[in-house]
Order: sequence, then C-alpha cells, then structure tokens
Amino acid sequence: MSVRHDAAGADIAVWAPAVDSVELALGPDAAHREPLHRADDGWWTWPGDPRGDGPFDYAFVVDGEGPFPDPRSAWQPHGVNGPSRWFDPSAHPWRDADWSGPRGGAGALGGVIYELHIGTFTPEGTLAAATQRLDHLVDLGVDVVELMPVAAFPGRWGWGYDGVLPYAVHDQYGGPAALQAFVDECHARGLGVCLDVVHNHLGPSGNHLARYAPYFTHAHSTPWGPAVNLDQPGSDGVRRWIVDNVVRWLRDFHLDALRLDAVHELVDTSPRHVLAEISDAVAGLEGELGRPLTLIAESDLNDTVMITPTGRGGLGMSAQWADDVHHALHVVATGELQGYYADFGGGTQAWPDGGPMSVLAKVLGQVFLHDGRMSTFRGRPWGAPVDPEQVPAARFVAYLQTHDQVGNRATGDRISAGVDPARQAAAAALYLLSPFTPMIFMGEEWGASTPFCFFSDFDDPALAEAVRTGRRAEFAAHGWAAEDIPDPQDEATRDASVLRWDESGAGHHARLLAHHRALIALRRRLPAAERIDDVTIDFDETDRWISLSRKGVVVVAAFGDGIAEVPVATFVGGLSGAELLGWGERRVDGGVVRLDGPGVSVLGRARTPDVPNSADGGRVRRVRDT
Repeated sequence: MSVRHDAAGADIAVWAPAVDSVELALGPDAAHREPLHRADDGWWTWPGDPRGDGPFDYAFVVDGEGPFPDPRSAWQPHGVNGPSRWFDPSAHPWRDADWSGPRGGAGALGGVIYELHIGTFTPEGTLAAATQRLDHLVDLGVDVVELMPVAAFPGRWGWGYDGVLPYAVHDQYGGPAALQAFVDECHARGLGVCLDVVHNHLGPSGNHLARYAPYFTHAHSTPWGPAVNLDQPGSDGVRRWIVDNVVRWLRDFHLDALRLDAVHELVDTSPRHVLAEISDAVAGLEGELGRPLTLIAESDLNDTVMITPTGRGGLGMSAQWADDVHHALHVVATGELQGYYADFGGGTQAWPDGGPMSVLAKVLGQVFLHDGRMSTFRGRPWGAPVDPEQVPAARFVAYLQTHDQVGNRATGDRISAGVDPARQAAAAALYLLSPFTPMIFMGEEWGASTPFCFFSDFDDPALAEAVRTGRRAEFAAHGWAAEDIPDPQDEATRDASVLRWDESGAGHHARLLAHHRALIALRRRLPAAERIDDVTIDFDETDRWISLSRKGVVVVAAFGDGIAEVPVATFVGGLSGAELLGWGERRVDGGVVRLDGPGVSVLGRARTPDVPNSADGGRVRRVRDT
C-alpha cells in the first residue's frame, strides 16, 4: 500500500510528478474508476478509506494507460501485473514486545547467520512451512535467519532477484501477513531475522515504475540496463522510495537486519550517497525502537568505506560480505582455479610469491586479498587495505557457500558434491571459529546432496527462451555442453533444488551436522575477537595445512592427502592435549598435531577459554613455504 505518512490521513497515494492524471481502478477487474487529487509535491491521493469488509484490490491508471500496480504495493495476489491489495501492517497481534534483538540485544554481528531460500527450504516453499523447520536452526545454534528476497516477482518460483515490486511479499510464499507471522515465530525462539533486499535494479518482466516517474536513468548503466535514478532530475522521490522501503521492513515487519544486494551497482554521484542516507535513517529508527538494527552490504569493492560510520565520511553499513574469504577457502578445499578463483591459487600479480595456503592465511588475517593489488579477473588494481584499529572483525561476514557461489555454478553443485566431508569439515572449522561473523547456506550443515540451481518461472515465452539460451551460452563458453545445463524454466530444476530433510539424520550427513553444531557451540563459548588481527596463523604450502589461533582455541586444518605434522604448543600454552573436537585420522602428541590426510583438530579449553594469544599477534608465520 502507498502510505503518505505526512498526507493528512491519505492511505492510498502514489508519486507521479510529471503526469497529467491518475485514476484509481478498483476491484480485481479494475472496472470502477475514481480520480486521485494532485498535490504540489507530485503526490496523488485518494480521500477514500480502504478499510472495510473483504479485500480491497486497486491499481492506478496513469494518463489513461493501465491499470498498473502500486509502486509501493504490499501484496500482489493476482501476480505482478495485476492489481495490488491493500494491507494493514498494524493488524498483526505481535507477541515479541520483550524482543531486544538477536543475541539478547547484542545484535546480529558476531553471531551465526543462516541464509535460506523460502521457495526451496521446504517442499511447500512457503513461509508457513519454513516455520516448521525453525527448531532445527535453534538446535544448530543459529542466531539470525537470513531470507533471500521475498519481494514480488513474476511466476511461481525464482530466486527473488528479479523482483519488480520491492514493497510486496511474494504471494506464493504467503504474502505480507505470513512474513510477519514468520518473524514473530523466529523471535519467540530467540532467532533474529535478516531480509535480502534489492534496490539496484528491477526484473525485466512486470516492471511498470517508469510509467509513474523517472525511476531509471540512462546516465548510468548496470549489468541489468539503465540504472536506478539516484542522482538525476527526479531522483529525490526515487531515493525516498528506497529509504522508506528500508525503514518499512524494519518497522512494520519487526525485522532485525537487511542485507542490501550488490550495493556497488547503486550508482550515485550525489553529494550524499543513498547508502549514507539509508544508514542515518536506520540509526534514527534504531533509537526509536530501542533494539539493534543491522545493515549488511554485498559489495565487491573491497573498501571499508562501506562500513565506516557516516560521521567519519563513510557509507555507514554495519557489515559487508567478505567474498575473498570464500574464494580462498573454496580454492584450498577444491583446487578450482578458473575465473575469479585464479588469483586465490597464488602465483599471479595479486600474490606472486605464494600458493593457495598463503592466500588463505592472508585473508583469514587481513580479510581482503585484493587490497590495492592487481586483480587478474578485473584486469586492474582493486580494493584497499583494512585498518584493524578502525574496523572490528565482526563487521565482515565470512562463509564457505552462499546462494551466489552455489547457484551461479553451471549445475548448481554444492561444495559437498565435489569435496569429501573431511575437507568440508576442515573449511567449516576455519570460518566458523574465525573472528568474523560466519554465515551458513541452507543445507550446508549436513552436506546436502541436492544442488541449488538457478531457476525461474517467466510466463513471457520470449523472455523464458532468452533466459534459457543465455544461461547455456554462458557456460558453453567454459566448455559445458548445453544439455548438461539445467533448464531454468523447467519445474524439475526448481524441484531438484528443494532440500531433502530426511538425509540430514543419516550417515556422513548426520556426522557433518553434529560437527557444525559442535563448532557453533564452541564459538559461543569463545570471547569475541575485537580485531581482525587478534589471530595467529601458520601454514605449510607443501603439506597443505593451516592453523588459526585466537584466544582460547586453535584450529588445525589439513587439506592434503599426505601426513601433516603441525606444531601447536606455542599457541595453546601447554594445553596441546586438550582436543575439543575434530574430523579425520589424527593424533595429538605433546606439542604436535598429526593429521593423516584431510581433516581438522580443534584444541583449547572446554570451559573458560582464557589462553593468551601468541606474542606474534596477527602476523602470518610461514613455517615452510615452498
């Protein structure tokens, strides 16, 4: 619903500054028309009252064309091209009056985030069905549930990044009331909720915003076409549309955090970037609500200006995804070096003198590999160093898998499809016990056998075929046969991506699940690492092992097939025999951990973990680098 909070009680309103007329089309068939009244600021309002018995369906006719859905629609039960349905966000009987935020008011950062896709988390693919699996997340030790986008998009299923109505909740998922109920249920279990929101583009089908106002501009371009208009004539209203959207999710749906998709594609040359405007608006709302609110940016800029407070000239995001950590873990675990993974194997301009173990040591201790170094993939220097005195470790979100890093592979194969459980267990220990904020992708915790494919359900035949052929052409360039690429438009592609919950309790899946639970439980007992350099890292390029030590714990991870003998006495201060958990053939003997093949050993004190750090601080020590 379009709500003008400053418009004298007008509940139905729309911003259309350069049109001559706007009519309200009422009912599912939009048969009844009533005029809207224009204000001097370009807003058009309807003086009627949408409250009443039964649903209130409406749309707008703009200069005689349409009807089109409301740009601020909360609900699209008739699809993204049909009329909107009025929704009262105050009607939900909230039960979370005592909710102080994730981790008892400590906030989302530093806890464990769990990314999931509503459409494939359960066979039903609804918010209500996902609620039935929340106890699994509680048992796992999750602190925050992160939902991939729920904004209305064309068709029955998709990833959500082709949404066209960012204020609406996809009807197939249950609509806006279902999202409120889901959040309420999460809070009742002590789980925070983060929502992935997309403001950098709209999908190609069902996007009618340009009918109303200059929402897009050809002054800038993005991978999806003309940019969202953030700095050209008419941009004030577009910026307000985005900022209001952010505030609404947090206020009306009681969300605890938002993940902002690909913010590097928000092209904004204004004196004040829209991200800074969002950050300050959320800071004000946080004070009003009295609970922590978190903004997590997906940015590939490798620049901490993203998470620098606005008062210090930054963009004010609370945290950002750390893709370099993922890339380094992936290369060490899998050996893959194609595309953007090339630099993470070492031996390039980005890292000329080392191999993949030294690259992993670099990012675990300093976050970015590309910190002003040459990026082979981009063909130019990229990024800037992280100042550990300015940026706490928890402001970086680290992970082994995400929807992007799985779903954008040719067949949507997870790391568990090509890596044995021992290597996955080792990689999991490194990022879950790192100083960063860790994030698990749904099903990763048990090594799910199901892929997470790219899928869509466009009803426009030309667009459907373009998506199908475009995806096959993309991967054909990398040597894949067209018939091996799942058809995104085939219902079977979506179905294959649905988690198989029955497998989580059997065989190596159950063992991996227990491993992840144990790692998260241990993480909860560790003191927070305030600085990214509050770690000491050793590695051996030849025998392919790495050890990470932070206060109270040492992680020794081996990724090679041979024997790895790792000295640890210096790190654990005489506690070298106190193994807390592990995986693989291993032995702790005095001050040495011996791993026969891939695996991991985690050492430290089971209770008060107060072992002092090594005097080396955050320095990477090369034990044997050949």
